[in-house]
Amino acid sequence: MNYTLHQLQVFLKVTEKESITKAAEELFLTQPAVSIQLKNFQDQFSIPLTEVVGRKLYVTDFGKEIAEAAEKIIDQVYAINYKSLAYEGSLSGKLKISIVSTGQYVMPYFLSDFINENSGVELVMDVTNKSKVVRSLERNEVDFALVSVVPDHLKVNSVDLMENKLFLVGSTKSKTSRKITKRIFEQLPLIYREQGSATRNAMENFIKKNNLPSTKKIELTSNEAVKQAVIAGLGYSIMPLIGIKSELLNKELQIMEVAGLPISTTWNLVWLSAKKQSPAAIAFLEYIEQDKERIIAEHFSWFETTL
Repeated sequence: MNYTLHQLQVFLKVTEKESITKAAEELFLTQPAVSIQLKNFQDQFSIPLTEVVGRKLYVTDFGKEIAEAAEKIIDQVYAINYKSLAYEGSLSGKLKISIVSTGQYVMPYFLSDFINENSGVELVMDVTNKSKVVRSLERNEVDFALVSVVPDHLKVNSVDLMENKLFLVGSTKSKTSRKITKRIFEQLPLIYREQGSATRNAMENFIKKNNLPSTKKIELTSNEAVKQAVIAGLGYSIMPLIGIKSELLNKELQIMEVAGLPISTTWNLVWLSAKKQSPAAIAFLEYIEQDKERIIAEHFSWFETTL
């Protein structure tokens, strides 16, 4: 056997994503580069690691066993690096965070200075939907999760990061008046996030609470998809202000004035109460407590003053 650490990393990512294309995106490599590394790794085994059926890649049982071994080897290599840095007096280790999709407009600003100041800390951040974020927290797969609604079935600790405002938005191409009345909702096609999304829940609760008519519905599975659909004129949606700054400045979207809006929630950084936090996670919490207000003032002053 003469496999390299790089081949192990590529193979492990392919097994996680069950896709060469997705693995290439995650590793910032081209598809041919991933395919070559996968082939070179496969050539060292007489038993297939993967197979393609109907253009879909599957990992064989043998491949799954090799993937488990590869993960252990990679973890040990990281452990050697971390121990070396710790011996030198540097903060080291992995910091794993799972965030809801709209959190991608928030969390990087609360991470950048900390990661830049601690080169030994490796950041692993998963951007996904709310249900998967809560599941990763529940399974103790992450150090922290960023959510706007704290899960009430788990025992968690939390830190408030900043306010989350949601407005009804429409395309600037729309001929509808910016001031929306209850009657106009009968004609507005509304665009929703998928079931389980915190934004979807906030939108449905607002409509139900105010007894608003809602007859035309479109459902999309990401904040970005909703935003592009609204810009294109497919309909209107209640969206987090944090994710539409550029579109407002570029006059692609406009905020519609509706009684009872904006909806105001809070971005929360949460973690399991019983979790034994790593030195990197503890240091990050201390950094957040100390620098939170500075980060908000530097990067989100526009957000605090909007409407």
